[in-house]
Amino acid sequence: MCQKELHISRKLTNQLLHLAQLSTDLEICGLLGGKNGLPTNCYPVQNIADQPGQRFLFDPGQQITAMKKMREANEELFAIYHSHPTAPAIPSSTDLELAAYPNAFYLIISLNTKGVLEMRAFKIRDKTATEIAILLHED
Repeated sequence: MCQKELHISRKLTNQLLHLAQLSTDLEICGLLGGKNGLPTNCYPVQNIADQPGQRFLFDPGQQITAMKKMREANEELFAIYHSHPTAPAIPSSTDLELAAYPNAFYLIISLNTKGVLEMRAFKIRDKTATEIAILLHED
């Protein structure tokens, strides 16, 4: 079954956009935990990539801690998010190559816009991205 829509609260969306705005030169990254098909919590993870302005790599210890916190909250991995400081909100070839969670959404936030941040969602399977519509709802 291919999901065609991602429902996310304005509050969580604003949190993700705010995190991206705090780091305009480096990619931010993290995980979203979810319950019942909806994202519920944001778990920022430090980007330890050699070139953090062009790609992201999770700090392994922080990723494990985030996954543990999700389990403790009875959440499952809902999405992986990261920003593109100077590129559009579409998966790069590296994003496609390294995508390892086919059941998770991939959220990309672009700061490469004129005053308006852009966030787009994708499912990535077999190095192929399919865009998913984002529907915002009130908290």
